[in-house]
Amino acid sequence: MPVPQEVPVYDLVGVGFGPSNLALAIAVTEHNAGGGDQVTARFLERQPRFGWHRGMLLDNATMQVSFLKDLVTMRNPASEFSFLSYLHSQGRLVDFINHKNLFPLRIEFHDYLEWSAEKVGDLVSYDREVDVIAPVPGADTLFDVRTADGEVMRARNVVFGTGLRPNLPESVTTSDRIWHNHQLLHRIDRITDPARCVVVGAGQSAAEVTAFLHDRFPRAEVCSVFARYGYSPSDDSSFANRIFDPDAVDAFYTAPEDVKRRLMDYHGNTNYSAVDLELIDDLYRRVYREKVQGVERLRIFNACRPVDVDETESGVRMAIESLTTGEKTVLDADLVVYATGYRPADPSSLLGELAAKCRRDEQGRLRVERDYRLVAPDLKAGLYLQGGTEHSHGITASLLSNTAVRVGEILTSIVSRREPAFDWSADYAVTGVK
Repeated sequence: MPVPQEVPVYDLVGVGFGPSNLALAIAVTEHNAGGGDQVTARFLERQPRFGWHRGMLLDNATMQVSFLKDLVTMRNPASEFSFLSYLHSQGRLVDFINHKNLFPLRIEFHDYLEWSAEKVGDLVSYDREVDVIAPVPGADTLFDVRTADGEVMRARNVVFGTGLRPNLPESVTTSDRIWHNHQLLHRIDRITDPARCVVVGAGQSAAEVTAFLHDRFPRAEVCSVFARYGYSPSDDSSFANRIFDPDAVDAFYTAPEDVKRRLMDYHGNTNYSAVDLELIDDLYRRVYREKVQGVERLRIFNACRPVDVDETESGVRMAIESLTTGEKTVLDADLVVYATGYRPADPSSLLGELAAKCRRDEQGRLRVERDYRLVAPDLKAGLYLQGGTEHSHGITASLLSNTAVRVGEILTSIVSRREPAFDWSADYAVTGVK
């Protein structure tokens, strides 16, 4: 595919524009405002506008992370991009303080993200899906970033912030009646007066979806199916929360592999398949109240798993198997929602021939340096990951908790590796057809 004689050249191109790369765009903006060597950046997002888990922006859902762990505060407490600055701009700062709550509504935090994205809108191009990252012939310090519509730009560094992908059991095919929970609010209006809804999963999203469907359809039976004996509460105690500290990333990165596995096992309940205790108590109260009333609309199938799911002309038939007795229960439902989590997006599919130059560990996972740069000794240009680094950097790899600090480390790495007195005109002189 021909490459134009002159194409835009950037110090970094960000693939994806969720919270992680949004935070990086802010860090670049603040760096450039400091008057030092300017960093040129462009971010490409396949969505038509900024959006972060819009399908789960439930009215009463709150964040599970303190507002102080926003896009900037842990890196720059004086930033004009902080959540407090957002509240001030909206005339709600005093109200929020009086609210005495560290955890804002999810819809409010999303509005903060949109507010921030608009302030750095000159750095992002929406409706741009990246097709491949390719080497530039004759220039080992550059990559060609190609979009699906044929646009090409050159980058000294590429930062992947492509977020998470919905995780579904291999045997499950989505349809008009079978969804992953990330589609909830996008599709729920198409469901009218269901007799029964089934939710599969034991984490925060599963519990939220269960409560939401129970409220929305007051005549429907809502069945919650999960392998655990009960919902497990998330551990947000002060000492456990240290696993999210920036210093914990250093400790995890240098730890032996067996210690890393143990730390993830010990503290998985700070994030994975864990539910806020208040929501657990709310669901239990509903179950108990309905037993008292003699009309049990909320049914909990604990220590169970779905073993057979068939879509029929009238709905979905699901067989539920008890893990303790082997007994099976058949449920005919109008809607099945899988709240079965997410998995990191693998950048390998975008790397083309560059993928072979990236080192992997004994388990086939990408090797990542402490500054989140992929280990690729044959490449002078940099490839960085925001997400998908749980195996190397720990539990904060795809969470908001350490985002502000992480983007600062990535930007520092990019700036420190930049060649001094770089001849910018030479970049534009690089030609070649590929």
